[in-house]
Amino acid sequence: MNRIELRELTKDYGTHRVVDHLTFDVLPGRVTGFLGPNGAGKSTTMRLLLGLDRATSGTATIGGRRFTELQAPLREVGALLDPQAAHGGRTARDHLLILAASNDIPAARVDAVLEQAGIAPVARRRVKTFSLGMRQRLGIAAALLGDPGVLLLDEPTNGLDPEGIIWIRELMRALAAEGRTVLVSSHLMAETASFVDHLVVLGQGRLLADTSIGEFIEARSSPRVRLRTSDPQRLRAALEGEGWKLSAAPDGRWTVDGVHAEAVGAIAARARVPMIELTDERASLEEAYLDLTADRAPFSAPG
Repeated sequence: MNRIELRELTKDYGTHRVVDHLTFDVLPGRVTGFLGPNGAGKSTTMRLLLGLDRATSGTATIGGRRFTELQAPLREVGALLDPQAAHGGRTARDHLLILAASNDIPAARVDAVLEQAGIAPVARRRVKTFSLGMRQRLGIAAALLGDPGVLLLDEPTNGLDPEGIIWIRELMRALAAEGRTVLVSSHLMAETASFVDHLVVLGQGRLLADTSIGEFIEARSSPRVRLRTSDPQRLRAALEGEGWKLSAAPDGRWTVDGVHAEAVGAIAARARVPMIELTDERASLEEAYLDLTADRAPFSAPG
């Protein structure tokens, strides 16, 4: 099974604890967003999962095994941690051929992922001539090379143009729909909200949240209704009679805090107030994330 399991995972660098007793699972069939401020321990956690660093205590396993125990790791786990990792003097195709040979992956697969990543036309160019976005696509191609059941992607949209962002978003959702496990670290909240199903949030090395994106936002949103009406005075009177307050919004609309659209609609209907627009408004992922991590960011500008 492609399940990622962390149990009491801890990593110390001297007296500094970077990862603090993390316990959570990343399940197949969904895209899991891995969020947290700079220094929260996300990259270290991924390195521990991939055997690039040794845990102080606890375990990190993929399908019940440590990464270092996998016989052909690229066939089971694909990872993008550093798009600059490819040797600049090699061509993109040669870079992938070397990786393929190390895990007994046929050369035909190299051509397939170059095509899939959209860089087949530049496959014989040296990597040092690539832009950041092209290197990013090469890194994603390398992660896909072994057709793995588990993908670990650190900031996969970094450097990509709008077409590339749409491509990687759809790719991640398609991979999850095939039953693969997809863990994605990102700082771009609006973009993350467009493709993740589940969230794991860290702060100062500790687990702050492990929940669906809908539940995460709902837990940090106060009910608010945004509306437009041709008779705000009558609606204000009707709402005040029920204990609610109608407030003007900067965009010409009106808002009511602490209530849902269904209740406001019922009040308006009883008072026969015409409604032009009526919708529930909830916090964005960015607002909910900042609400949770505001006191957990080691680096922040005064504001």
